[in-house]
Amino acid sequence: MVKLMLECLGGDARSRAKAGLAPSEIQCYHVNCRYSEDLEDIGSFRFVKAWLVVRYCLEAIWCRFRYKVPAFYYVPAPGKRAALYRDWIVMLLCRPFFRHFIHHWHAVGLGDWLRSEGTWLERWLTHRLLGNASLGIALAIPSMRDALWFTTQRVELVANGIPDPCPDFEQFIATRRKARVAMRQRILSGETAGTNQQDDLTGPDPDVFRVLYLAHGLREKGVFDALEAIAIAQKRSDKEQIGIRFHLTVAGEFPRDEERATFDERAGREDLAGAVKYAGFVSGEAKSKLLEESDCLCFPTYYHAESFGLVVVEAMAAGMTVVTTRWRAIPEVLPSEYPGIVPVRSAESVADALIKALGRDDAQQLRHHFVAHFTERQHVDCLQRALLLTARAE
Repeated sequence: MVKLMLECLGGDARSRAKAGLAPSEIQCYHVNCRYSEDLEDIGSFRFVKAWLVVRYCLEAIWCRFRYKVPAFYYVPAPGKRAALYRDWIVMLLCRPFFRHFIHHWHAVGLGDWLRSEGTWLERWLTHRLLGNASLGIALAIPSMRDALWFTTQRVELVANGIPDPCPDFEQFIATRRKARVAMRQRILSGETAGTNQQDDLTGPDPDVFRVLYLAHGLREKGVFDALEAIAIAQKRSDKEQIGIRFHLTVAGEFPRDEERATFDERAGREDLAGAVKYAGFVSGEAKSKLLEESDCLCFPTYYHAESFGLVVVEAMAAGMTVVTTRWRAIPEVLPSEYPGIVPVRSAESVADALIKALGRDDAQQLRHHFVAHFTERQHVDCLQRALLLTARAE
């Protein structure tokens, strides 16, 4: 999301100047603070990270004086000690030099973590260093808790947005989704003649409900709840003679080797035989194809720093039915009273929601909700307004 913001605001001002381009309305001087190699490395301690922190801070301070940059934009860490201590160093080095601080809360829960897990010294020092920022940008109302806990001067809600992953939705994808729902409704009503035959509209296996899990393979992200839910749903389908098979595609890396081994062992058991495919990390055309060809997103997350659930937005853009958890801001991303939201850590509830979704046609509702609220242009316009308000307050 930071990369998207930078691109849409005109890119790094130094690169623009070298290319002979006119300055953009908001001039960004980007210090590419890459500390971690993967998701599991985020928040971990390595000595090389300490040197990187100092190096990045010195570059930021140099930009402050060389280009007279008054505002420091920063994404605070989630509730992990090593990441928290890194933020301390950044603020200790940079806070004396900048007039305005803008905190964008892409990860949430730091304030709650400090209250429940932090020492009094950690709470006091973190509040001292991160508190009283000029602007706090929250992704949704639940994300405001951190900005408010740190007594931010002004808080703005700026929902995430993405480039449209399915620009041909109306021409092709909507028709296919409607045909597949109609076929499943025929099966659910007891009609079997011709329901397992492929045609140009339904695509392959119209009697298979294709479920997609698209996230890192972490227990807290819900990958094992998704596996168990598929097993439970298939058992119920067989017992009640529903006539529809369930298939799960898991797309995403496994940061922890032990969880990958557990996944392989569970997916290989008899009750999931032939019902699970591991696609690994996907991007670009491969990711777009999965979004188009899957019938339902299953994202039963309870990840501690989950702030928004961008994958839910991607699914809505593709008109996919969504089954997800009542966690953080995710219910606010979906339409009001959406029926696919379940409690956390409940594979039974996920399975029940998957079965209820078989005959439901959500495609147009979810697609329209994406277009109305979560496009790239809406996100950037809202973010730009929030940043300009800070500049005009000088």
